[in-house]
Amino acid sequence: MTISRRVALFLLAFGVWSYLLWPTFMRNIWNSDRSWAQGSPTAYLLVHLVIAVVSLVLGTTIGVLGWKAYRATRS
Repeated sequence: MTISRRVALFLLAFGVWSYLLWPTFMRNIWNSDRSWAQGSPTAYLLVHLVIAVVSLVLGTTIGVLGWKAYRATRS
């Protein structure tokens, strides 16, 4: 399968966007009053933590694919 340079840049931008968005979002969730109950993490925190980790893994995978596709279009 051939990926155009435009699509490769989009995939790469998606990967970068994931790393800009999710750490900030998790910091906000971590500091939320709904995240902790009597010093223990709540389901709210755990669910959002799982979502953030999965999103970062997908962002990494998509970003790497975008980078490889971009490098392939340069030659």
